[in-house]
Amino acid sequence: MSNLLTIVWDWDPTFIMVGELDIRWYGLMWAVGILLAERVISHICKHEGLPQSTVESAFIWIVLGTFIGARVGHCLFYEPETYLPEPWRIITDIRDGGMASHGATIGILLGIWIFVRRNHLPFVWGIDRIGIVAPLAGAIIRFGNLFNSEIVGKPSDLPWAFQFVRHDAPRAFVEYGGDVPASLLAEIPARHPAQLYEALCYLATFALLMWMYYKRDLGRRRPGLLFGVAMIGIFLTRFFIEFLKERQVEFEEAMTLDMGQWLSLPFILLGIVMIVRAMRRPVVGNLDAVVEYANSCYAAESKAKENKAKRDAKRRK
Repeated sequence: MSNLLTIVWDWDPTFIMVGELDIRWYGLMWAVGILLAERVISHICKHEGLPQSTVESAFIWIVLGTFIGARVGHCLFYEPETYLPEPWRIITDIRDGGMASHGATIGILLGIWIFVRRNHLPFVWGIDRIGIVAPLAGAIIRFGNLFNSEIVGKPSDLPWAFQFVRHDAPRAFVEYGGDVPASLLAEIPARHPAQLYEALCYLATFALLMWMYYKRDLGRRRPGLLFGVAMIGIFLTRFFIEFLKERQVEFEEAMTLDMGQWLSLPFILLGIVMIVRAMRRPVVGNLDAVVEYANSCYAAESKAKENKAKRDAKRRK
């Protein structure tokens, strides 16, 4: 018998239908997360005195890295037996779902590496700024998982537990047109809302990082510290909350730690190393040196393009 305060969750995962195309809440949350992250990064660049072109370059490379890394990561980490024999299905089956935050992180790091090389910025500068917004985007994506009734928690009798009707009784939900009778509802287990646990922890990490950046100026004074805190806040959270989740794939049932936990350990270690490294090094003296160098390179490139355009114009006359 379910707790009287248990939340019955039967949210329709489809946000809107456009003809035969269904736009899902999960996809919408990905878009919202990326757009909000872009707005924060735009404000950070403006705050530091970088041009809008820097944000545009970051947006292109990091978004590409995020999507490619998340998709490929899921296929290789969780369903290699399905996708390795037929790798084209990584693309063709994308609407069937499957995105991995660990793969997204690897893709983001690669995207940042390309972005900073093209914009004359240190790699640590890029990972610190993306580290600020990564928990925000991650929290919003977890709300998408909640709307999809996926990545559910283990059964619980806590008063805030959720009954995920579409997860535990999908056929009944369809058969009764969404109005599942109370007798059947009583048989559906109440579960930890693990998606909400993660989302709230990620939002707390985001708030801490924003305070560290704007109030303590640690993004410039202690390079690498923000990224380290972000890795700890995201992946240590993920590691512990995984104990409250149902296993996502069958092969995890025989594992003491699931795949998500094993994949989190390297990022936790990386976070610790970055924090120790940042705190052991002297505080940066010239806080504007990085941006001044980048802007001088932008000015030189702009001048070179202008001179080339003038030479090309003369040749055409």
